[in-house]
Parts: sequence; C-alpha cells; structure tokens
Amino acid sequence: MRSYPYLRRVLPDRDRGRQRTDGVRRSGPDPDVSAPRDATGSPSVQAPGTGGPERRTQPRDAPARRRRRRRRLLIAAPFLALLAWAIVSYTTWMLQPTSLVWSVQSVEWVRHQVPFGNWMADEGEHIYYTMNAPKKGGPQLKSLPTVGLSQTPASRARNPKVPAHAAAWPPRITPVFAHALPGEGVWKPTGPPINGGPPVLVTDFRPETDYPQLLAYVAWFDHTRTEIGYYPGRYEPPNAAVRGPMMVPYDQRSRLLATFNGGFTFADGNNGSADNGRTNEPLQDGNATLIGYRDGRIAIVKWTGGPNVGPDVAWARQSLAPIVWNGKLNPGLNDDPNSPQWGYTLGGVTAVWRSAVGIDRHGNIIYVAADGQTVITIAQILQHVGAVRAMEFDINPDWHTLITYTHGAHGLVPTMVGPNPNQPPTRYLVPDDRDFFTVYTPEPGPVSVPFK
Repeated sequence: MRSYPYLRRVLPDRDRGRQRTDGVRRSGPDPDVSAPRDATGSPSVQAPGTGGPERRTQPRDAPARRRRRRRRLLIAAPFLALLAWAIVSYTTWMLQPTSLVWSVQSVEWVRHQVPFGNWMADEGEHIYYTMNAPKKGGPQLKSLPTVGLSQTPASRARNPKVPAHAAAWPPRITPVFAHALPGEGVWKPTGPPINGGPPVLVTDFRPETDYPQLLAYVAWFDHTRTEIGYYPGRYEPPNAAVRGPMMVPYDQRSRLLATFNGGFTFADGNNGSADNGRTNEPLQDGNATLIGYRDGRIAIVKWTGGPNVGPDVAWARQSLAPIVWNGKLNPGLNDDPNSPQWGYTLGGVTAVWRSAVGIDRHGNIIYVAADGQTVITIAQILQHVGAVRAMEFDINPDWHTLITYTHGAHGLVPTMVGPNPNQPPTRYLVPDDRDFFTVYTPEPGPVSVPFK
C-alpha cells in the first residue's frame, strides 16, 4: 500500500476542525486547512503586501486621480495664461522706443497695460511718497543754487519787429523767510534780450518756513517777446492729429529759448489738447485750459467750448480743474484735499515734486516746479509769485522739467532749471514720450506751431 505522507499532516488538522465544530459537518473548505500550493481547485494564498487588495481597488482610484489632475490643470490654466500674457505684454512694451529709464517704464507698463494697474501704481506711489515725505524743520540753507545769468548780455534785439510796448520786468518775489538769502526771489535772464528786454526770467526761493530745505524754481515768460508752441510726444496725447517730431524741430532750434513739461495725461481727467486748430483729444468742459491764440495772447480758461477748438486757437492744453482763480485759491483745495480732481495718483495731499503754470495780470506765463508740495502749497506758490489764474501740470520726480537754452558757437547749450536726475538737459532735443511746450523768439504773422 502506497504511503501518502501529506495526509498525515492534513487529516489530524481536519479531525481537530471537526472537534471544534462538535461533529457538525461543514460544506466547503475548512478555514483552518491550508492546501498545498499546487493543489487543483485550492485557493491561492497571497503573502502580505503582494498587492492583491490594491489591484482590486485600482479601478476605483484611477478615475479619482484623473479627476484631481484635471482640477489642478483647470486651476492652473488661468494663472499660466496670465503669466504668458504678462511676459509677452511686458516684453513688447519694454522693446518700444522710449525716453524713460527702465524702472519708470516698468511702472508705466503696470499703469497702462495691467488691469487695475493705474490703481495699483497710484497706491504704490502714495505709500512710497508718504514714507519719504519731507520732515519739518532742519538746518537753514546758507545759499541757493545759481539759476539764470547774473547780468543781461549786451546784445541787440534779435527780432526788431517785436512791439516796443513789451511787458515790464516783474517785481522781485517777496521772501517768505525773515532773512532772505543772496539772490532769493531775484529775477535773472537766461539769454540775450529781445527788443531791449528779457524774454525769459528765472529765480528760486524758499516757499515755506516749516521746510527750510525746500526750494521753488520759477520761470517768467514775456508774452510780447516770446511765442509758445505745444508739441505731442511719442505716446501722449494718445491720438494726436499730427504726431510731429516728438521733439523740438531742427529748423526751429535757432529761435529756441526754453522748454517745459505738459500737464496730466489724457487718461487722468479727460485732458484734451489741440494744435493749429486740430483736436488731438476732445476737450472737456470745466477743465482748466492753457490756450495760445493766433493773435499772440495767452490765457487760462475754464473750458466751455465743447470737444473742439475754434479757428482762432493756435494750441490748447487741458489739465484738471483750476487751482487758482481770480487771484484766490480754488475753495475745493481746502474743502476736499483728497478729491481725485487734482490727480488720483496722490489725491493732492502727498508732498512730492509738482509743477504748475499760471498767468499774471499782464498775460505773461509763470511756470513753477518745487519738491515736497501738495496741490494746496503749489497753488499758494503760484499765488505768491503773482499768478491770478493757475493750473496744476505734471507731478512726481520723473516729469517736472524746465530747461533754458543759450546759443553758443557749437549750437544749443541746454541748462536744467531745478534738479531732475531722472531727465537729461537734452530732453525735448530728442524724441520724448510725453507732450511739452516750447518758448521761441516770435515771428511776424499769426501764431502757429511749426512741426517741420
């Protein structure tokens, strides 16, 4: 009889199993019986960790993982698209021709291209300039920067056709401090006389006793000995009827006396402009408007003529609401200093570089640029120097620019009146991004802006 050793191992186990069930016979395999690995019909026993249960749950986990991946992609897609747009937009913007330094051009990209970018740039500037606002007090200045020429050069008039009844030399600016510094508020010419008198005068003075380190730089333009031109820049105004050279035209430089910056951009208050009777951006009723008429008169008006200028206007440039009217400060400056009508950027209350333009009672233009000013204090400066009407022009350290010119043996010699490290003296002799004004010696005939 053949011996089956394995039965000796299995049968006792079965007997023990029957004893545990008290003789009750079970159908099917006993749970306590281990069958040989190669026994036919025997269930296979998986070693722990071999993946049996995991293979059974894999069909349920795979769709869940796919859903999670889709959700992540859906969440990431807008951010990736925004990043791609920002890279393309920024690169395209920065590769455009510009007169600005890299940092300023980057801020301009945020302001003009990014959704809500104007608000973000404004808030950033507000925080920065508030943290860096000038402090009251401090040591007194011992001297003032030299501006203009100490004496009027002896020279015969360049243009004898200019009428002899030119405006009188303006009075010295009354010092604010009890002890004036040498030359403080004293007008000085910047070049040779025209028809026996100075066409352009400049000076500087300390405007506030609480801030003895601050200076205001002032220029006076005789409207009978000068002729003003207004030129679009590369990007401002946005829709110029004639873009022109975006700088002082070469064939007009022999008569150039001075240049100065324009006002707030069109986007910051619907500030319209026009040249030679052609509208660049539509003029907004109620905005302060600097106007040059074809007969040579200069005026600041509250515009009421609709979107276009008439044929008697040589050029026009708007910039927010007036800050001085009939010799008095606009009441709104005090009633609501946080109003955005004088620049949403800083609300009119943050002390920064500001520029402004006024008209005196004789019809001459007065330009002012000063650091550490609010819209109220810049208006007070214009009032103090004799302006009966005034309007705020561009603000912040990058934009204020007053340049005078002398004519040497080798051409124009530009001089920056008032420090601006962000702009060179050659600004406006090369294409510039923003609009600007020129001060020329006058020519016979109706006033027009020469673009050639």
